[in-house]
Amino acid sequence: MAQDLNVSRGTLFNWSRKFRFEIQNLRAMELEALQEQLIATREQRARLYGDQLQRVEAELKKRDLADLSTGALFQMARTLRNQIQRETGTMEFVSPLKDIPNEEYHEQAQHWAP
Repeated sequence: MAQDLNVSRGTLFNWSRKFRFEIQNLRAMELEALQEQLIATREQRARLYGDQLQRVEAELKKRDLADLSTGALFQMARTLRNQIQRETGTMEFVSPLKDIPNEEYHEQAQHWAP
């Protein structure tokens, strides 16, 4: 490599040390870009699960509960709901104390989660 660039090996080592963090950051950025191309974002996965759930539930509405595959569709709907819950997480609404009038302040009402 040193011969290809027409520099000494010592120069290569100095460059390696000098630019080590920049090289690591560029590699990390390259990997992140590759991940974004190959792996859907959390929001995209949640939307995909939601779309699949809607199709499964629409099919369930057409089915007679006596059909053998209905159980499989119920299982799929349950699995998709669980996946959506994992992807979206829990929601919590918080009000800053300064925004709550004194006469309306109740300690148990500061945090609300559906």
